[in-house]
Order: sequence, then structure tokens, then C-alpha cells
Amino acid sequence: MEFADLQKQCFDQSKAAGWWDGPLEFGTKIALMHSELSEAMEEWRNGMEPTEMYMEGDKPCGVPTELADTIIRILDLCGYLKLDMEYVIRKKLEYNLTRSHRHGGKRA
Repeated sequence: MEFADLQKQCFDQSKAAGWWDGPLEFGTKIALMHSELSEAMEEWRNGMEPTEMYMEGDKPCGVPTELADTIIRILDLCGYLKLDMEYVIRKKLEYNLTRSHRHGGKRA
């Protein structure tokens, strides 16, 4: 699957599920992305390894699935905004090649 197809699938599934029935609430969309990362952190704090995935019935759970949820939410918004996120990521990676080691000595 091409990246653009994945982005379209994320948006199409979200739209079909009713998550775009109202107007864009940009701050809410960003907060929901953040909440998925918080859920990944909680999985880790509860003793799950970062690569560990488990099932609760048919539902995949664990850090990897919460990271996937984050990406799905990001690509969903990018699909709504009609952003070519593959292009944006490639441009940012290209720019990052010009940056100094640890961007001038930052700790993390």
C-alpha cells in the first residue's frame, strides 16, 4: 500500500464512522492525538514492553497499537486537510539532514 493510500484509508474510515459529521475542531483533534500517546505511556507504566502487543478479545492492545492509533489520527486529520503528508515528511527529513548533531547540543 502506498503512503497516500494509507492516509486516505485513515480519513475514509474515520469519516464513515461519523467522526467528521461536524465542523473541524482542530484543538480537539490535536488533543486526541496526544491522548493516544498518553495511552501508550500508560501501557508502558503498567509494565508492558514497548514492542509487546496483546489481545483483549478481538481488540489489539499495547504500546504498538496506541502508537498506531496516534498515526491513524494524524493521517486522518491530514486526509481531511488534504495535506500530502508523505511530501511533508520527506521535506522535513531532507531539512533535518542539514541540522547539527543533536541540533546544537540539546539533551533530548
